[in-house]
Amino acid sequence: MPKIDYFFATLSPYVYIAGRRLEEIAAKHGAEITYRPMDVMALFPRSGGQLPKDRHPSRLEYRAQEMRRQAKKAGLPLVMRPANWPTNGAPSSYAIINAQKAGGGDMGVLVHAITRACWAEEKDIALEHVICAALEEAGFDPGLAESNLMMAADEYGQNLEEAVRRGVFGSPFYITDTDERFWGQDRLGDLDLHLSGQL
Repeated sequence: MPKIDYFFATLSPYVYIAGRRLEEIAAKHGAEITYRPMDVMALFPRSGGQLPKDRHPSRLEYRAQEMRRQAKKAGLPLVMRPANWPTNGAPSSYAIINAQKAGGGDMGVLVHAITRACWAEEKDIALEHVICAALEEAGFDPGLAESNLMMAADEYGQNLEEAVRRGVFGSPFYITDTDERFWGQDRLGDLDLHLSGQL
């Protein structure tokens, strides 16, 4: 069975724009996904990147155009400057970590519900009731938003360290068990081709 380590940040617009395509590709190839939410703002300076606020205006302008185009291609509504971004990505990440361990729901639905709440619905994904609603939508116990927080926080930190160790520098980032790396939701087609043996 192929395996995919999925490194991502719940604050990332491109994780939202990816929609459920990773899960569709994994199902097509019988691949197992391990969800590894991480602090992408802490990752950037450790991997040669810059925080969005520190980037050159030309890069920010291009990012805005690309977000709009990619969302349109995906058929997803997108608020370019959501009212509650940036926010604290840790609480939603802890819930994802807890949900993966607990099982019983749909992880792809959960990640998309959280990112949609930020980038389409302008909700604050650091708030417990927003996270609980996403957990319920995905078929998980909403109590996972507030359980095992120390364990989840520890794993969240470990995910960042593993991301740095394995060459991750952005979000979303997909790594196969053969160490093929794909950065960005616009490389999901390449991931599909790789798992098909065509790339």
